[in-house]
Amino acid sequence: MLGLKQVHHIAIIASDYQTSKSFYCDVLGFNLLSEVYREARDSWKGDLGLGEQYVIELFSFPFPPARPSHPEACGLRHLAFSVDDIDQAVTHLESHGVKCEPIRIDPLTNKRFTFFADPDGLPLELYQQ
Repeated sequence: MLGLKQVHHIAIIASDYQTSKSFYCDVLGFNLLSEVYREARDSWKGDLGLGEQYVIELFSFPFPPARPSHPEACGLRHLAFSVDDIDQAVTHLESHGVKCEPIRIDPLTNKRFTFFADPDGLPLELYQQ
């Protein structure tokens, strides 16, 4: 058996490292755990923590191509975060200039959810528990 235990980290490449770091830390509430500039790659790498469960590795690289989102491309579709109060979360995001889609109801679970995007258009979801 392979023995997978959990998701270790999620890697995101940002077109503007400082803008994305601010978005994930100041708007979404991640903590900057560590940060290093990798001179040989002209690249920043920041480890962002959400509680003690997940880490996002935030990278920058010179001139990364845009991610195709519309129409949806094959591969990772979106990253979803659970929240206790989706209305409060949407209000918080919108107060920071983040546009959210209208809240919908998942027909299979009856749970409320919405989508929004990070500074590079990466689709993110809020899912009320």
